[in-house]
Amino acid sequence: MSPTVIETPAPGAAPLVQDPVRAYSSTQLRNRLLGWAPGTSFTLGVWGWILPLVSTVIGAVLRFVRLDEPHSLVFDETYYVKDAYSYLISGYERQWPEDANASFNAGIPGVLLADPEYVVHPPVGKWMIAAGMALFGADNSFGWRFGAALTGTLTVLLVGLIAVRLFRSPLLGGIAGLLLAVDGHHLVMSRTSLLDVFLTFWVVAAFGALLLDRDDGRRRLARRLSAAAGGSAPPAAALLYGPWLLWRPWRLAAGVCLGLAVGTKWSALAFVAVFGLMTVLWDVNARRVAGIRAWPTAGLLKDGVPAFFTVIPAAALTYLASWTGWLRSANAYDRNWAQDNPSETWGWLPDWLRSLAEYHRSAYAFHNNLSSEHAYESSAWTWLFMGRPTSFFYESSTLGTGGCTADSCSTAISSVGNPVIWWSAALSLLVLLFCWLGRRDWRAGAILAGVAAGYLPWFAYPERTTFFFYSVSFEPFLILALTYVLGLALGRSTDPPARRRTAGLAVAVFLLAAILVSAFFLPVWTAETIPYSDWRLRMWMPSWI
Repeated sequence: MSPTVIETPAPGAAPLVQDPVRAYSSTQLRNRLLGWAPGTSFTLGVWGWILPLVSTVIGAVLRFVRLDEPHSLVFDETYYVKDAYSYLISGYERQWPEDANASFNAGIPGVLLADPEYVVHPPVGKWMIAAGMALFGADNSFGWRFGAALTGTLTVLLVGLIAVRLFRSPLLGGIAGLLLAVDGHHLVMSRTSLLDVFLTFWVVAAFGALLLDRDDGRRRLARRLSAAAGGSAPPAAALLYGPWLLWRPWRLAAGVCLGLAVGTKWSALAFVAVFGLMTVLWDVNARRVAGIRAWPTAGLLKDGVPAFFTVIPAAALTYLASWTGWLRSANAYDRNWAQDNPSETWGWLPDWLRSLAEYHRSAYAFHNNLSSEHAYESSAWTWLFMGRPTSFFYESSTLGTGGCTADSCSTAISSVGNPVIWWSAALSLLVLLFCWLGRRDWRAGAILAGVAAGYLPWFAYPERTTFFFYSVSFEPFLILALTYVLGLALGRSTDPPARRRTAGLAVAVFLLAAILVSAFFLPVWTAETIPYSDWRLRMWMPSWI
């Protein structure tokens, strides 16, 4: 005999125990799996697009205005910009003469040599830099930074849209986008052509795709269980393991994005592992909520195995495709290694694959042994508190030269973030840890997963030379963590009006403070020439100099 409702907690709320026929209707099951209240649904809506787009426009202005300043290669642009130009010419990296930077800065990039160059980072980020150079020319700094600025701007939009979906709040989506738009660390990385801003974009895109897959998978599970019920209580066999959910297009898209992330920097491999585990755990929990009796086994076999054979092949094939320029070349570095080094053990493999494997072995050894000292190296222990930001550019001038209006002036690009944003975000992680462990809030766990994947692996290499700007890969998740806490502060629509007004005012004051601090630091993020005393005023800690 089917159980009946025994309790109704509150008017309009779902009963604690339902008739199985009703509980396994498609609508009821979908609401339960997605956490929707009866009679409600969720879409981005007009404001869910407008507010993130407003933040994106702000981010675009900050990233594109004076993008060509300074008119010279800064920091590691000396590697990646010149490699990108080499891609445009030959599809792989070639060597440069010793005075190549001076020629490049003068708008004469065509001085590269014929011999191939050995590099240790995959091609995707450099191809994205090359795309901007193809559009606006390789003879000017705007052209070689356009790809980074556009990618950073699009990351602002993605973070805003992800926040809308994650928190079901257009307001919080606008806040998340605004915080990333005005933060100096992400701004500097968006205005200089290093690889990390491209890595960040593909990681965030993969996370967004997995969020969409989470909702899509739960809708599919609801439909198939409801169909198996056939308008009555589901048969016992249907509830033992539940249905297969094989076609997951958003999960496939996430695999492609993760392949492009690894194709930018190998540090993205940690995101592949963590995000893969995260999406499977989401599915395992969905089967539990749906009433599947053997939900641990069902989740691992019916969701985990297909997830592995969706994400990993998609990522691997995408990564391999990113090496097309190297594969099609005749004389790229190590391209003919297999022909020069025959092997009885591995000779059955194609020469191109053996050569590519040797290239990767060599690059892995280089990364593992990278321990040369650098003035701006920074231990991962200090990143959350910005202990040692990276100086990308610094130039002194005197009165009357280079726009200097004081006895001594400074023109700088420092990757220091907005202290209000960064230090608040670091503290927010403690709140999220409590909400994940104590309240079982999957959103807190998802955000922490992004931080963990981008941050924790660096502690495994204490002897390696590392830099603060590596942290930009997980900065969007710090922004989401801070937005989560601001959402808690704002409260619920059912809270007393006085409490809502007080909380709204407090959040508004916080955002205003963040914007004013960004305005204060903007000169040292964008290479403005300011009096030396003003530059020193912005170096809040001795380790920032």
